[in-house]
Amino acid sequence: MNLPVPAELISVGTELLRGEITDTNAAFLASQLPLYGIALNRITTAGDNLEELNGIVRQALSRATLVITSGGLGPTQDDLTREAIAATLGETVAIDPELEKNLRAMFSRFGREMPPHNIKQAWLIPSAKALPNPRGTAPGWWVEKDGKVIVTMPGPPREMTPMWQNEVVPRLKTRFPTQPILARTIKTFFVPEATVAEICQPFFEAGNPAIGIYAKPDGIQVRLIAHGNNAADLLDTAEEKLKKLLAPYVWGKDDDTLDGLVGRWLVKHRLTLATMEDVTGGLLGSTITGSPDSQRYYHAGIIAPNDRVKSSWGVPASVITEHGAVSAPVAEAMALAVKAEPGADIGVSVTGISGPGSKQPGIVFIGLADAQGVKTWQQQYQPGRADTKERAAISALFRLRERLIELNLTD
Repeated sequence: MNLPVPAELISVGTELLRGEITDTNAAFLASQLPLYGIALNRITTAGDNLEELNGIVRQALSRATLVITSGGLGPTQDDLTREAIAATLGETVAIDPELEKNLRAMFSRFGREMPPHNIKQAWLIPSAKALPNPRGTAPGWWVEKDGKVIVTMPGPPREMTPMWQNEVVPRLKTRFPTQPILARTIKTFFVPEATVAEICQPFFEAGNPAIGIYAKPDGIQVRLIAHGNNAADLLDTAEEKLKKLLAPYVWGKDDDTLDGLVGRWLVKHRLTLATMEDVTGGLLGSTITGSPDSQRYYHAGIIAPNDRVKSSWGVPASVITEHGAVSAPVAEAMALAVKAEPGADIGVSVTGISGPGSKQPGIVFIGLADAQGVKTWQQQYQPGRADTKERAAISALFRLRERLIELNLTD
């Protein structure tokens, strides 16, 4: 069996050190590398300082066979990744005529003249080959020297991710061939992470497939990575066992999204949906419209942050007065009202209290009305506005999923 290729990631940008930008690139790449037989041993964040960055690249090359950087490929004076790699390898940058031609053509298509400082984005060193970047002005580099590989990619995820998938991965597969490595992710909800870890304990001991447990906004995910010529069989067997152990909490796998899953069922059964939200402030509707087919089933979304708006959309004022805006009866009335007003088949509502300063911070009520009646659920979260909004919106979609399953309205 081939040994894993040792690798390090370097995220470049002072804005990362200051917390102005969250480093999603490192998380993405860390999840990808094991699929290609690459062992990530270190992630380093570097500021826009040439001497410091040069030292970090040099140290990474002393430990790893593969070094991947993201960021620092812009046109300004503080974009120093190219300079640092050139200095580390003892090579001199030069303008590549083809890169310059492509760069000027890109600006021309936008009806602009290329600023002089952008010319550094056409630099190459003798050991580097350019990686095309159709979504931006900064090409990446694929560098090979003395048995080591350096990959540089731009910082914006919308540029980095397609470059990784289209340019870097094919080269990695050729440069570092490995045994077949496959991955599968099982997604759960309404089950604590500690419970999932306890259920999965025997799989940790097995080793192949390797297992990891991650807390995500849409629940606890279990990731399986298998290697060897029988990797697919190993994954199938492990998945079947885990689904039995984790039932009924499993809701999807791999690239499944909750909005996509629920949306597919609604489309299949020609059902329409409307929502009324208080505590989530439109996040539920925004999540629903993440599905490209949402216009086929999503009729309306109403944000009702106060009693007056709720009443104007059909929630009886007497119910609000008697029970309070954050209550199961009001969630029920909201779901019924939003189902009736736009003429939808299903109405879903959310009302709650997100932050501290109240008697019950983090309490949320979810309502759902359909042709068979109306149901409500009470949820309790840790106080915190952003967390409560996100979890409440996701929970409302899970309750919708549960209801569709109850009514046998699935695939």
